[in-house]
Amino acid sequence: MQPALTVFFMLLLVLLCFLGSLANGFIVLMMSRERLRRGRLSPSNTILLCLGVSRFSQQCFGPVYTFNYFLHPVEFTKSLTRQIVCLHWDFMNSATFWFSTWLSVLFCIKIANFSHPTFLWLKWRLPGLVPWLLVGSVLISFVVTLLFFWGNHNLYQEFLIRQVSGNMSHREWNRRLETDYFMPLKLVTMSLPCSLFLVSIVLLMSSLRRHIRRMQHSAHNVRDPSAQAHTRALKLLISFLVLYAMSFVSLVIDATVFIPSDSPWYWPWQITLYLCMSMHPFVLILSNLKLRGVFGKLLLLARGFRVT
Repeated sequence: MQPALTVFFMLLLVLLCFLGSLANGFIVLMMSRERLRRGRLSPSNTILLCLGVSRFSQQCFGPVYTFNYFLHPVEFTKSLTRQIVCLHWDFMNSATFWFSTWLSVLFCIKIANFSHPTFLWLKWRLPGLVPWLLVGSVLISFVVTLLFFWGNHNLYQEFLIRQVSGNMSHREWNRRLETDYFMPLKLVTMSLPCSLFLVSIVLLMSSLRRHIRRMQHSAHNVRDPSAQAHTRALKLLISFLVLYAMSFVSLVIDATVFIPSDSPWYWPWQITLYLCMSMHPFVLILSNLKLRGVFGKLLLLARGFRVT
């Protein structure tokens, strides 16, 4: 890749991370302000606060790995800095997946209409269980991070032994490490939150379809408040679906293709990964009435400063 194009992609990545950090920081600031003012947060806003914190940390630490791996691929792979950054990234990535899943499940439970006893019990009990679900998500993420760290350490020691004997190159080691250990571990750890998320979006779509069918058989307007609430929640869950799909595709590509730092596709691939991660908090802001109102006022204020 030409140096000018590489610099352009690097600046674009910095811009995306800055915008993502700005949006997530805004969510954290607004939720923290509401927590201090009212003394408590609703279950959905509590999850939004945790999700904003984890995403903000990802946006801060992610570029550290990306740029160091690009500038010093071999040295950075062997350094303690990589171990620390990867430890933080694995923890925040797992926590983000779980927080996103619980937010999707909560939206589904609140908006979907089913008469099954299990669903009614969840509708009654789930909001009160949110703090425990968040604590459990943190504990699960901690265990997953230890598994990643343990596997990385053991496989790295094996790599050093094979490297001394001249049986394996740096690139072959990276590919085998991802394919033989990390990809199965990621698939196992992602399967449960992904399954819960898919169930929630399927239930919400089914509820919306049934509700629209009932409204069509009656004389009511299809665009009633309940149908609109279903539609808004469905749009939000679809944005989560895009995020899940991107993360799964990146997992498969990292394991099967392994794009090295000297590849011309390295920076376009990094931009693709961070694009969805950076834009998604704006979707959360626009889907929340209070956040959208304050964010709109800030944009008008910024426009006024620019005009003056």
